Order: sequence, then structure tokens, then C-alpha cells
Amino acid sequence: MSRPSPRLFALLCALLVSQVEALPDDRNQPIRITADQALRDEKRGTTVYSGNVVMDQGSLHIEADRITIYRIVEDADKIVAEGDPVYMEQQPEPEKPLMRARARIIEYYKTEDRVHMRKDARIEQDGATVSGNTIDYFIEQQLVKADSLSDQAGDRVEVLIPAGSISESEDSSGTAQGE
Repeated sequence: MSRPSPRLFALLCALLVSQVEALPDDRNQPIRITADQALRDEKRGTTVYSGNVVMDQGSLHIEADRITIYRIVEDADKIVAEGDPVYMEQQPEPEKPLMRARARIIEYYKTEDRVHMRKDARIEQDGATVSGNTIDYFIEQQLVKADSLSDQAGDRVEVLIPAGSISESEDSSGTAQGE
């Protein structure tokens, strides 16, 4: 099996970066959480929501079995969603299709501006998908990194790019298709 070329991987990352970005106003929206139970621990600075948890913030929508919010320095410094699996969707831009993701654990680190998905992670939008054991999205750098469990045979990162996406992206970037 041949490995994808660096150019193809860069194209995929460019496609996914546009997919994983959120509407600019999402960060400024209030967080709304519904759950069967909530437990706030003031000493530890944590709140744990469990049982059919739904979290919304702007266009961000998460469904999980459990969400833990850690307040270390500021409000919601770290958010960890756990489930079998956790489902997440977000509108990247007004005219773009929804980005959908799933993993058994999705973590958001506010100070690092990073989303970390692990255990059967998958991101998809507009027919393009990336799946692997872990996927990190570094929001400010607009960088997507997917990894597999290198110690397990047959466990690899999988990328699917719709046929029309490659030629459309190359045409719009001004790059000749015959290169």
C-alpha cells in the first residue's frame, strides 16, 4: 500500500482546517448544558454533568454521557466530554456545511486553544473524513494532526477525500493540475 504524498496530505489538512474552524461569535456565546445530574466541587474547581448530557455554545453542539468542566484559572479552562461515543458538530462558517466529529473522549484546552479527540476519533465535513486513534486540532495554527496506535497491527490513520475536492481545491489555489 502506498503512502499519500505530502502534497495530498497538505491538501487534506487545508480542507480540514476550513472545516474545523468555528463561527467567530461561538466563543462569545453562553454555554448551555442539560444533564440528568450535576455535581459542583468548589475546592477542586470542577463541575461534572452526567447522564444524557447536551452542551450548546453558539453553533457548537455536543452530546455525551459525561462532561467535566475544569476551572483552574478562568471559567472553563478545560472541558472533557466522555461517551460511547461523544458526538460533536459545529458550523465553521455561515455558508459551509456542518463539521461533525466523534470520539470516545473529546477534550478542549482553552489556554492551548486546542481540541484533542481520542479513542476512535473521526472528523467529517462535506464528504471528507479523517479518522485515527487520536486527532488534535490546534485552533490558532489551523493545524490538524491525526495519529494511530503505532504498536497495534492494522491500526492506521485513514483519510477520505471526495474526488471533486482535489481538483476544485487545486483550481481555486491557482496551481496547475498537471504539476
